[in-house]
Amino acid sequence: MPVGEIIAIGTELLLGEIQDTNTAFIARRFRDAGIDLYRTTIVGDNPERIAQAICEAVDRSDIVITTGGLGPTVDDPTRLAVATAFGANLEFRPELWEQIQDRFSRFHRQATENNRRQAYIPCGAVAIENQVGTAPAFYFEHNSKIVISLPGVPREMEHLFQQKVAHTR
Repeated sequence: MPVGEIIAIGTELLLGEIQDTNTAFIARRFRDAGIDLYRTTIVGDNPERIAQAICEAVDRSDIVITTGGLGPTVDDPTRLAVATAFGANLEFRPELWEQIQDRFSRFHRQATENNRRQAYIPCGAVAIENQVGTAPAFYFEHNSKIVISLPGVPREMEHLFQQKVAHTR
């Protein structure tokens, strides 16, 4: 039976300012898929602590799902933390930038340079297009372990999980 962990990222979660509903959603999906949930963790928006949590989780588990920290601001450090955890660099993906710009144009808005930050993901990661929001998700596989990073907005996370992640084995 595969072993899984969930890491919810966000200082607002850590401090109890908002409730973490993503972990419960994913935990139920793990159960239904026969994945043994080993641990859930909440960590604030600190890239070093997130990277440490990812490294520890990967040591124990086959699949790690992170939620949150993929937004356009400097306090959205998940991309950097995953790259750091695996000794990778971030790389700009033009196709992600185009998807982000297209999403904004549908709402008659223009993406900013901050949004461009969302088009950087760890080298070697596989991008997952976010069709309901602006933050692309991604997964990174290393030594038969997989880390899937999903947005923290529950509607986006649930959509991506059901449409993209649940069908990947």
